[in-house]
Order: sequence, then structure tokens, then C-alpha cells
Amino acid sequence: MSILSPADYIRQTAKRRIMVFDGGYGTAIQSYKLEEADYRGNLDLAMDQKGNNDLLSITQPDIVKDVHRAYLDAGADIIETNSFSATKISMADYGCEHLVRELNISSAKLAREAADDAQAADGIRRLVAGAIGPTNKTLSLSPDVNDPGYREIDFDYLKNVYREQCDALIEGGVDFLLIETIFDTLNAKCAAMAAKEAADASGRDVPIMISMTITDMAGRNLSGHTVEGFWNAIRHVKPLTIGLNCSFGADLLRPFLTELSKNADALIMAYPNAGLPNDLGEYDELPEQTADLIKHWTEEGLVNIVGGCCGTTPAHIAAIAKAVKDAVPRDIPTVPVLTRLSGLEPFVMSA
Repeated sequence: MSILSPADYIRQTAKRRIMVFDGGYGTAIQSYKLEEADYRGNLDLAMDQKGNNDLLSITQPDIVKDVHRAYLDAGADIIETNSFSATKISMADYGCEHLVRELNISSAKLAREAADDAQAADGIRRLVAGAIGPTNKTLSLSPDVNDPGYREIDFDYLKNVYREQCDALIEGGVDFLLIETIFDTLNAKCAAMAAKEAADASGRDVPIMISMTITDMAGRNLSGHTVEGFWNAIRHVKPLTIGLNCSFGADLLRPFLTELSKNADALIMAYPNAGLPNDLGEYDELPEQTADLIKHWTEEGLVNIVGGCCGTTPAHIAAIAKAVKDAVPRDIPTVPVLTRLSGLEPFVMSA
């Protein structure tokens, strides 16, 4: 019997049930109370490394793998790699640009091993998404209010940065490339191009997952796109999943998720924060509260895959998995698209 590709497996499974993504890695790692020496390990690095969570894939692989196992044990069908900031741009904050390739390969292998071990134990297939975070640079906006035309980096530079990460994640064995927490639509298009090129170069089918983050209650990202505008800007990439993450808690995210769900002819994957942070930057929303709010999403037919972001823990994912166990997954709509018949003719609607 032939084995379904990861993309086909998700498509078929998501028709039958709500699938479960994992939760916050920063939150999980914070629970270990690591000191600078723990982050650094035996590496000779000039800068302070405390808070460089991605580095742990090299210096503390057992901790990273334990986090993966905890989410898998909680019921996650899909886990992501510990590589959210593993790009040359983000690693420059720690003087670790030279470790980017190793970080991504190690992160991918750790997640792959954990997923395969879980599958071998219970026979349920588990999948790995290569986490690609947003970096702290933007192609759409100037960091200088006095010079709106200025950009710190250009499109080609950023594409090469993303390409280095994508190549290494694929080499490490991921099933998908997850471009997440997107605040700049042009950055997302750049990352998607790099991901497509990396997949083509590898000779493997490595589908793209895309997840936007909303930066204000008007429902826009930092570059000014609504969720509908964002979808229409990136739909040509044909992502396996499109969705929202981070931003707010599940209650405040619901109206924007409703809008995206109506418009997107792709699987919807959403993973909110555990509410809003308190004055100390901590998250107080209990697992059962997050799960109940996400259950409301399923009752409205908004999602196919759910998980958690900042403040969520394995306990949150376990509660979410329990809450959506018997929920009916969203039907992917047949959305009319704009088609230009020729360069001179007007746009017409087609199904």
C-alpha cells in the first residue's frame, strides 16, 4: 500500500476531523529556568546567549526534544521545529550568524526524531513543520520616519536569508515549511519564494504553510493588509494552510478568523495566544479557557487545524485536543476568483 504524501495525508485527515498543532516553545523553554551558561553550552561565543532559544537545538538538544515529546503526548498531530529565529538576520543579535545552517538542520532532526518516535509508539502519523519566523526587518516600511523611502534590506537579500534557512530545514527532514507570525506581507511573499526555490532544489515536495499575525483591533498587519487583503496577496503561492497566529487570544481573534475562513480556499490553521498578557508579560488564561474558546471556533465551522502560540503549554494543547476531538472540520469553500482573460479585457468572476 502506498504511503500518502504529508500534504495528501493532511488533506484527507482534515476532512474527517480537526487536526491539532503544538503550542508555544518560548513558554515551554522558560519553564526550565535556564541560565546563560545553559544556553551557551560548550560554544565559544562572544555575546550573551540567554534567551537564544534556537541555540538550544545545538547546546541542549534533550530539552528541545522533551518539549516536542510533551506536545506530541498532549495530542499534537503536527509539531514545529525550534527554529523561529534561526536566520542570519535574527542570529546577528547573538553573534551566531555562522551557526544558522547547523541550527536549522539540528532543529529539524530533533523534531523529526520525536515525531517518528511517537508514530512508532502508537501508529498515528505525526508531521513536522519547519518554523520560519518573521525577522526584525521589514521590506514594506522604513525604520526612519524622516526617510519613508529608506529600507534596511532589499528583497533579494531577504530572500537569500530565508533560502539559507529553508534549505537547511529541508535537509533536516521537515514535511512542510511554516512561514509564521507574518507582520509584513511583502516579507511573506519573499519567504514563500525562497521556500519554493528550496523545495525545487531539493527535488522534494515541501508544501508551504502561511500564518499571519494581526497587530491592531482593526484586523490589519503592520504593512496595512486586512486578512482578506493578505490572502489575496499570497493566494497565488497555493499554500497548504493559511491562518492566523499570535496576535490576541482566541476570543478576539474569532472575527478575523471568520473573515479568512469565508474567503480562503485552503485549509485554515489557527493558533492563538493564551489570552492577552498581564502587566508582567505573563499569560493567565487556563488551558480549559483556551480550549473552550477554540471549541467555539469549531462550532462555527471556522478551522481545520488548531493549536496554541504564546503562553500556551502542553496542558493547553491537551485541553484543546480533548475539546475538538469530536468536532466537525471546516469545509473548504469554492471561492470565486478574479481572472483576466487577456491584457486588454476587463476582470471577470469565475469559480
